[in-house]
Amino acid sequence: MHATLRFNEALLITGRAFQPFHCVTWVDQGGDGSLDLSVLDRTGARLLGLTRIPSSAYSDPEQLEGLLNQARDELNREGYRLQEWHMPA
Repeated sequence: MHATLRFNEALLITGRAFQPFHCVTWVDQGGDGSLDLSVLDRTGARLLGLTRIPSSAYSDPEQLEGLLNQARDELNREGYRLQEWHMPA
């Protein structure tokens, strides 16, 4: 079983998952602790994708990996080519 991820670790992992594009993350202000992330083009001007990750998922490495891979797959289907990425061990 994997250890629980801390918030800052989840942010670093999330940012690296969408390279070479920019990933902007923030905690939902609605109070449920979910993590919202936007993937922007290289200039930071155009939104390529938006994903919400519940707090229970970003603290669990397996759930986080699954949600990030889903978001990556969606961007790939839309024609955006991401660098190869694997969840850190």
